[in-house]
Amino acid sequence: MSLLTIEEKSFLLRLARRSLEASVRGQKGEVPREIPPALEAPGGAFVSLHRKGSLRGCIGYVQPVQPLYRTVMEAAGAAARQDPRFEPVQPADLPELDLEISVLSPCWKVRPEEIQVGIHGLMITHHQARGLLLPQVAVEHHWDRERFLEETCRKAGLLPDAWRKGATIEAFTAEVFSDQTLAAL
Repeated sequence: MSLLTIEEKSFLLRLARRSLEASVRGQKGEVPREIPPALEAPGGAFVSLHRKGSLRGCIGYVQPVQPLYRTVMEAAGAAARQDPRFEPVQPADLPELDLEISVLSPCWKVRPEEIQVGIHGLMITHHQARGLLLPQVAVEHHWDRERFLEETCRKAGLLPDAWRKGATIEAFTAEVFSDQTLAAL
C-alpha cells in the first residue's frame, strides 16, 4: 500500500466532509474537477464519524472496485445515513462530527498467530457470514489477539470461537487519518 501525502489526505478529508454534508441535506455530492492522480487509483476505504469521542457511524468498502476518491465520497455519505447501528445524522449534528478515514490495503489470508494487534485489521468469513474490524478498534478497546478474533466473529454474527472452527481469517492494514491527526503534523 503506497502512503498518501499530506495534501492527498487533506483532499480526501475535505471531500468526505462535503459528501457527508450533502448526504445529510439530501443532496448529491459534487465531484471536484481536479483530483490528485493517486486518488484516481482503485482503493478500499472506510469513513468513521465520531461525536464527542464516540462512534456515530462507520461504513466502508473493502474491495478496490472504484477510484479511492469515489469510495471515500460514498462511504462518508453512507456512514451518515445508512449505518444500521445509529439513527441518520441530522443537519444540526454536522458541526459536532469528526471524520476519520481508513484507506485499506488488499486483504490476505493469515494464521491467527501472525496477527499483529494495532497493525492489522481483520475480516472473518464463515459460510455467508462476514465481519470486519479496522486495526484501530482493537487498540481503542485494549484487546489482545484472541479477543480481536472473537470480536470480529461476533461482528459477523458468529460464535466467538468460529475463528478456530474453519472460518477464513484475512488481515489488512490501513492508513488512518483525521482532521486531528493532520493538524498535529
